[in-house]
Amino acid sequence: MTGSHMPTPPVSHVGIAVADLGAAIERYTLLLGRPPKVVEEVADMGVKVAVFETDNVVGGHIELLAATDPDSSIGRFVTRNGEGLHHVCIYVDDIEERLAALKSEGLRLIDETPRIGALGNRIAFVHPKGGHGVLIELEERAK
Repeated sequence: MTGSHMPTPPVSHVGIAVADLGAAIERYTLLLGRPPKVVEEVADMGVKVAVFETDNVVGGHIELLAATDPDSSIGRFVTRNGEGLHHVCIYVDDIEERLAALKSEGLRLIDETPRIGALGNRIAFVHPKGGHGVLIELEERAK
């Protein structure tokens, strides 16, 4: 590839559900050799998120997700499954168009309309049955 422009990778991030965000931040800071770029609460989702960059040039990131509400999707996930991989997030150019296409193909959607996720981006989730057992998050690329 020539020039300095690197294309945006198709995978935005992986989300890892954790029980204790502070302990998980310490561990991932050690593993990645850097602290999180951002720690923020997404109140309407009942979650606190720590975002770690994984590559300073181009590439996705790792999100650690801890429930602020035990009845949130992350709270229920950790109770049911323990800590671990929660979702894989894929970039899309037009989230409404992609959701309509997936719905027309019969995929089960958790979100039929986009909502705002961590870092202020428009997101939507596809049920794990549509992702061969993996929860898929769609994130609209910044325009």
